[in-house]
Amino acid sequence: MTGLVLRSLHVHPVKSCGGFAPDTAVVEPWGLAGDRRWMLVDTTGRAVTQRQQARLAMASAMPAGDGGIRLTAPGQEPLTVAVPEPGGTVVVELFGEKVEAVPVDAASDDWFGAYVGAPLRLVYLDDPARRRPVDADYAQPGETVSFADGFPLLVTTHASLDALNSLIAQGDDPGEGPLPMNRFRPNLVVDGGEPWAEDQWRRIQVGEVRFRVVKACGRCVVTTTDQATAVRGREPLRTLARHRRIGDRLVFGQNLVPETPGAVRVGDPVRIVD
Repeated sequence: MTGLVLRSLHVHPVKSCGGFAPDTAVVEPWGLAGDRRWMLVDTTGRAVTQRQQARLAMASAMPAGDGGIRLTAPGQEPLTVAVPEPGGTVVVELFGEKVEAVPVDAASDDWFGAYVGAPLRLVYLDDPARRRPVDADYAQPGETVSFADGFPLLVTTHASLDALNSLIAQGDDPGEGPLPMNRFRPNLVVDGGEPWAEDQWRRIQVGEVRFRVVKACGRCVVTTTDQATAVRGREPLRTLARHRRIGDRLVFGQNLVPETPGAVRVGDPVRIVD
């Protein structure tokens, strides 16, 4: 297969909030540098995402130097948050997993709580090299992940998005489409190739970095959430249920684990290794 190229990169510093699209990103063993190192939890310590709070789609985090972030959201004054000082951790829960994380500060908790109208805490993943292992069914020894759903990176392709949007246009409510790629919150977006070709990938190389393709990404209600307005619809889940069901999962995109270090850049060639 020829002609594949990295079209865009996407980093989401706070899980389930908006992020930014750099031209270059360093690939760390647990994901793109800065991606999903911060997460919101409720008063019981359970992760809070767009699944529970759709308004998080309209909150964004940008780099603010030294690993910190600058938060923005409608109706909120921007807030700059520094990486918390090393210290005691708390145990939080993400999809049933117990993970140690560092609480941030009252100012960030109050900022998010005021925005969504419910008490929240912001936590930081201080040591991704040892805090959260990748699912043992798909991991090599020692592989870890940030606060991403389950794997270090997610890749999608525009060919598959175009195919999905064509299916939506032929469905019961074509007015919901076409959907933008940000509904799927990928890290790497690839141009070229045939729709759904990524289902057959086992290893890919993007520029100088090689990745193992481990598992198709099961999709949830977040994909039905307009990332600019937080309004929910029925697509793409309705169309995925008809055309992209694998077992009990509705899939779009592929999860990746890095196998070599390096950086990736928009415009890098993407090579199918096997």
